Amino acid sequence: LLRGINVSGHSMIKMEALKSALEAIGFHNVQTYIQSGNVFVDTHEESGAAVGFKIKQEIFKVFGHEVPVVVITEDDLKNCFKNNPFLKEKQVDTKKLYVAFLSSTLQGNSMNDLKTSQFKPDEASIDGNKIFIKYAVGAGKTRLDQKYIEKKLNVIATIRNWNTVTQLLQIFEDRKIV
Repeated sequence: LLRGINVSGHSMIKMEALKSALEAIGFHNVQTYIQSGNVFVDTHEESGAAVGFKIKQEIFKVFGHEVPVVVITEDDLKNCFKNNPFLKEKQVDTKKLYVAFLSSTLQGNSMNDLKTSQFKPDEASIDGNKIFIKYAVGAGKTRLDQKYIEKKLNVIATIRNWNTVTQLLQIFEDRKIV
């Protein structure tokens, strides 16, 4: 997951050009989903950090943009469906659900570090390298955004809405069929 590309005219990267750049450095079966930095790659590299670093370096080299990268797996996405506490609520509005994917796994006391009183009535729940978010009004009217999370928890974060999380898991499933 790339953070902050193609948003409000900043860090513009065409997905076809990104795909070509990543294939040129050895990634296989490169696929993108929408223009906001969702990229699938196949690699023999087992370290997510190494994959993220390689992608980040190539983006800077080819496009000149310093783009944070958070690598997630299919299991990370499956766990979103298993562990999202807000999905258990009756008649939850999934349009208000988001997931912040983090560059590292958080410790148990990290919820205190978030200072939840600062972003009420929005709600959050930490699960390892993810924060499940339920916005009371919407993502555009909250203090609980990527910058807030990064500042309070000293991590890199990129946030996806629930529809995107659902689509990303479906793409993982579809890639197995091919």
